[in-house]
Amino acid sequence: MSGIVIYVPQGSGDVDGEPCGDAVTLRLGPGEVARFGRGSATTPVELRLADAAISRLAGEIRVTDDHWQLSNHSATQSYLVENPEGAGEYLRVPPRRAGAPIPFEFSRVVLPTRGNTTVAFQVFAPDHVYLDPDGTGGQWGSRTVTAYSLDETATYFLVLVALCEPRLRDESPVAVPTTPQIVERLSGHAACGQLTARAVSSHIDYLAEEKMRISAPVGGEARREGRRNGKREAIVGLALRFGLVREEHLALLPPRAGTGTGERETVR
Repeated sequence: MSGIVIYVPQGSGDVDGEPCGDAVTLRLGPGEVARFGRGSATTPVELRLADAAISRLAGEIRVTDDHWQLSNHSATQSYLVENPEGAGEYLRVPPRRAGAPIPFEFSRVVLPTRGNTTVAFQVFAPDHVYLDPDGTGGQWGSRTVTAYSLDETATYFLVLVALCEPRLRDESPVAVPTTPQIVERLSGHAACGQLTARAVSSHIDYLAEEKMRISAPVGGEARREGRRNGKREAIVGLALRFGLVREEHLALLPPRAGTGTGERETVR
């Protein structure tokens, strides 16, 4: 496991009823720790959750070689760790629980508040290790890891299939769908009805940086959009070259509006 990525969305918690805090993305490698909570001058935290119901030091995340652990420092509140890609799966981490192992590849850590909403942040844990299919290697053999470990039931894989769809259907040898086009394409999927452009961009970044390890080209601020397009192109090119997305995966996408059986739709 190469590490984890933690994403705290903008406005996680509030102060005096007003949203507070910018979005934060934090990367941790094996052995590293990040503390979360309300924080203070004497209690620094890496992940600040600005809600009065959250302790100054609410808990910590620790990364090991093959998973990550959550410690709950609260004396009274349980925390939830949800699997957004599963069928309602979640873990409850009780008060004072130290080092609870989290098995999900994509997790949503939820903390209770006194308001109408909870405070939550996301944890991406790529590069899970699997046994060799043939069981070879023996005691002294090294484990074989998957070069591109993709979960075909995950939302990020749907985004990847939507990116690759035009080329798989031979509709365009060049163009790759934009973020708004992907949002529209997946809007008919039962799991993606609330998918936003920001979420799609996060999934694309996750695919490029963690799953496929595509290096971002350097450049100035004026080239930002070009880098985004280049990232999508690189993702699609790698996925199709190595067969990570194939024609049979198109069945994962919702039916396209206004098309009959065997009829092609012009890409907008």
